[in-house]
Amino acid sequence: MIDFIIFLIVGGIIGWLASIVMRTDGQQGIILNIVVGIIGSFIGGVLFGPTLGGGGIYGWLSAFLGAIVLLAIVNLIRRGSVR
Repeated sequence: MIDFIIFLIVGGIIGWLASIVMRTDGQQGIILNIVVGIIGSFIGGVLFGPTLGGGGIYGWLSAFLGAIVLLAIVNLIRRGSVR
């Protein structure tokens, strides 16, 4: 159970940091930040594979980059341009 809570907290932090970088922080709440962080982690794992997708700092970096890619795709769909 504690692992699940840590998973949500880390997902929220990564989603929040990615939303700051992509300037979408004012449009998102904590739930959307968590979702972006979790989906971004999956995307980062797919894009970077075992090279960056491992544990520790490389896993965090992979998840962060995946979250940025996710927000860029969402911005492209919503506005027609990446900020």
